[in-house]
Amino acid sequence: EKETVAKVKDYTALGTPIHDSIIVDAAWNSVQKDMEYQGILYKTNSRIFHMGPLANGTNNIGEFLAIVHALGYCKKHSLEKMPIYSDSRNAIGWVKAKKCKTNLEVSATTQHIHDLIIRAENWLKDNTYKNKVLKWETKAWGENPADFGRK
Repeated sequence: EKETVAKVKDYTALGTPIHDSIIVDAAWNSVQKDMEYQGILYKTNSRIFHMGPLANGTNNIGEFLAIVHALGYCKKHSLEKMPIYSDSRNAIGWVKAKKCKTNLEVSATTQHIHDLIIRAENWLKDNTYKNKVLKWETKAWGENPADFGRK
């Protein structure tokens, strides 16, 4: 008889998040059917930007827009070495691909979201950045400090 042992991941290997960083998060409100996002400076826990609520946006779109917003903020303020954390693997991948791979259909009620996506994609195509975009490791570090607390 074979005994199975549940493997516990060693989160200490992930270390701790970089203190001098920007952390972004998005939230979708299931009641209002809208999305918002924000970015905070981790070392001071102070909000540096907030957008929304935006009708008909999705959480992944918000995460994507938040990362690009943070990249633009860093470029504007000469913070090219400051890492940016997001807890969304999808959004991080979309930023690296310079393409928001959403399935949100274009309509009169979503055009404003698509305009923001196009603007963000164009920013990614037209600008270079040195900032590392990193995954916030929630299981190791706890909830993302930019979280809206709606879970």
